[in-house]
Amino acid sequence: MPRIVKCVKMGKELEGVKWKPFEDELGQRLYDNVSQEAWKLWLEHSKMLINEYRLDLMSARAQQILREQVEQYFFGEGSQLPPDFVAPKAK
Repeated sequence: MPRIVKCVKMGKELEGVKWKPFEDELGQRLYDNVSQEAWKLWLEHSKMLINEYRLDLMSARAQQILREQVEQYFFGEGSQLPPDFVAPKAK
């Protein structure tokens, strides 16, 4: 039986993420409050951030940026788009 959470992003009860994304307090908050559906949206958003900011995920600074952005995305005012970001045109 899937674990159900009240998703902070979607505003309704949905299946929760399947594992803690981080082994700390933030990871526990995400596990307790984020749905699998919302996590998929975050993954797409994080890809854009990685590409636009050209983040090297092996660097501690890039990892810190993504941690800050995931916290803002789910528990703050939302993750900010890069200043020069231009959305791709719909096909």
